[in-house]
This record gives sequence, structure tokens and C-alpha cells, in this order.
Amino acid sequence: MKKVFELTHPKVKLERRVDAVKHEVKKYLKRERNKKLPSGADFWDFDCQFGNTKEEAVPVKLSEINKCIDKTQIDGLTSFYIEIIAKEGVRTFTPRDEEDLDLEE
Repeated sequence: MKKVFELTHPKVKLERRVDAVKHEVKKYLKRERNKKLPSGADFWDFDCQFGNTKEEAVPVKLSEINKCIDKTQIDGLTSFYIEIIAKEGVRTFTPRDEEDLDLEE
């Protein structure tokens, strides 16, 4: 998803428009996560960018997207750019050392 969202609408209030944008992002993420995983992948990971324009977009974590959208409402912006690209993710397991465990004997 690479999209510029306009927050101004003649009939829809700003708060409802922000909610609609959040819902559209959530629907996109659900649709991407339901796609079949390629072999060797454990989960879908996402590369995200957010900014006022495409040129000003900076990388953000997926968990921070809603906070960024809320911040545009506080800052009084009329539009913003969001980019979410799905990629396959592989889990990495770190073995635990016996020293790290605090077992009482």
C-alpha cells in the first residue's frame, strides 16, 4: 500500500475521516496476513514509512502507525503519505544459557 490520504472532506468530520483511514489500514494488513506464506517463511512482516509527503516519509514501526495518524490530527494536517510493504519474515530463536536462568535448587 502506497497512498496519500486526504483528511478533508466536505461532509465528513475530521475525526470520522481519521477513523476511516485507520480502518482501511487495518483491512489492508488483515488481507496481506491472510495470503499464503512462501516456503521457508514463518510470518508476514511489514516495512512501513510515514510522512507528510512521499519525499518526507521516514521508516516507522508497524505498531506506531495509529499514533502517527493521530498525530496528524493534532498537528492539523490535511493529508499524509503512508507506505506499507509486506515481506516474509523468519523467526530467529536465541538459545538460553544455563547461567541466565535463576533456578532455585
